[in-house]
Amino acid sequence: MASVPQQSDILQTILERKQAEVEKRSQVLPQRDLAARAARMPATRGFAAALQAKVAAGRPAVIAEVKKASPSKGVIRPDFRPAEIARSYAAGGAACLSVLTDVDFFQGSNAYLREAREACALPVLRKDFIVDAWQVYEARMLGADCILLIAAALSEDQMAEYTHLAMDLGMDVLVEVHDLDELEVAIQTPAALIGVNNRNLRTFEVSLETTLALKQAVPPDRLLVTESGIHGADDVARMRAAGVHAFLVGEAFMRAKEPGAELARLFGS
Repeated sequence: MASVPQQSDILQTILERKQAEVEKRSQVLPQRDLAARAARMPATRGFAAALQAKVAAGRPAVIAEVKKASPSKGVIRPDFRPAEIARSYAAGGAACLSVLTDVDFFQGSNAYLREAREACALPVLRKDFIVDAWQVYEARMLGADCILLIAAALSEDQMAEYTHLAMDLGMDVLVEVHDLDELEVAIQTPAALIGVNNRNLRTFEVSLETTLALKQAVPPDRLLVTESGIHGADDVARMRAAGVHAFLVGEAFMRAKEPGAELARLFGS
């Protein structure tokens, strides 16, 4: 896993590496060929709809993350078996999955997304750092039902372009924000899902106050997903009491012997 200086702008380091990666890989598989493959993929599973159905039923909507490592914590789950983890999450009541595909900083893999999705019926988010339309087509080709777009990593024009492209390809979009300025850009797109990341991607510090501070600015026609920092039942209760019912959780589950059982315990599902 690539090393990242602790005091550097971690996000910028990742984005620079990702841009170089995409440039190299797109020379091997041109975008027109990738788009042709994406067009032949079967229908997606309805990522946003799965979350909205849980919330409508009065239940927490959990996007359970399949993640081996992170730049800040190193290897989180040495015994990493994506298919088994996916089945465990499905049994534990997850609404959807999130699978890390970034290789250099999260020890992820495109293969992990395929393995997890084939192992269960849950819709899957491709969790990566998207910096180019090529990756949007690639996500569809891999079988992703939703992509992550990080507001801090993209211009307004890129956000709009990639959101519309993903939706044209049949995928949902989770736009991730960290502050009010980013949120105001995110809600100009038609993305149904707004993720508030409680982890600052520049310092990796975490605070649940980020979600609570931005909640009122999220339009009622968008589903707010709180990301990072959910470690105990008290965190869940705090969010739900504030009217936040959709969650993206990874580390708390990945450190448990049985991820799905920990999900059920944490969310009472």
